[in-house]
Amino acid sequence: MSLVRIALDLRRDVEKLSFAPPVTHVYNPLRYAWRPHREYLERFGEGPKAALFVGMNPGPWGMAQTGVPFGEISMVRDWMGISRKVGKPDREHPKRPVAGFDCTRSEVSGERLWGWARDRFGAPEQFFRRFFVWNYCPLSFMEASGRNRTPDKLPREEREALFGICDRALGRVVRLLEPGHVVGIGKFAEGRCRVTVSGVPIAVAPHPSPASPIANRGWVPAFESALSASGVGDIQSS
Repeated sequence: MSLVRIALDLRRDVEKLSFAPPVTHVYNPLRYAWRPHREYLERFGEGPKAALFVGMNPGPWGMAQTGVPFGEISMVRDWMGISRKVGKPDREHPKRPVAGFDCTRSEVSGERLWGWARDRFGAPEQFFRRFFVWNYCPLSFMEASGRNRTPDKLPREEREALFGICDRALGRVVRLLEPGHVVGIGKFAEGRCRVTVSGVPIAVAPHPSPASPIANRGWVPAFESALSASGVGDIQSS
C-alpha cells in the first residue's frame, strides 16, 4: 500500500457519487491536478510521521488549483518545488476558474499554514520528515452563485455516502504513516478523525481560514499553543 494507491482509490470512489442542487459544480483535483498531487505524495509522504495534520477539503484558490492540500500557489511552486501541469475539471464554474499554477489568486489558509512550516522548519524536507498534511475530502463543492458549500452542509444521504469513502481513505493513511498524533485542522476535521481513527491520540488545532477570528488575531501562536497543549511534542525544526 502507498499514498498514491490510496489517493487513486479515493479518486475512483468519490467519482461514483452524485450531488444534487444547491450543489451545481464539483471539482476533483485528484483527477485534473493529479500530476502535482502525485508528486506531493511521492516526495513527502514517506512515513512514519510524528503527526498527521488533516484538513477539510480543497479551497478554491489552493488545492483546487495545485492539487496540494492548502496549496497556495507560491508555497507549492517556490517552497515545495512542485509545479506540474494542471488540467481542467469536467464542468468549470465561470466564477471559480482553474488556472493551475497560473492562478493569480492567493489562498490565505495555505499561505498561513505553509508559511508557518517554511518559517519554522526551513526546507520542506525538514517539515515533512516529521509531519504530513492530508485533506479528508478531496472534492470541492460550489453552488450556482459560485459560493462554496462545505461537505458538512451536504444533505444527509450525500454526506453519509461521501464520509464513508473519505473515512476509509483516512484510516488507510493513518495505518500507512503510523503517526504519533492525528491533528484535525478545525473542528470538522477533528470530528471525522475521532469517528475514523482509533489507537492514536487525536487533537484539534485552529483552522488558518480568514473567516476565523482566532486565526486573524494571530494564527501561528494559537496553532503552536494547540499543538503543545495536545502533546504533539517539540515542534522545533531540529
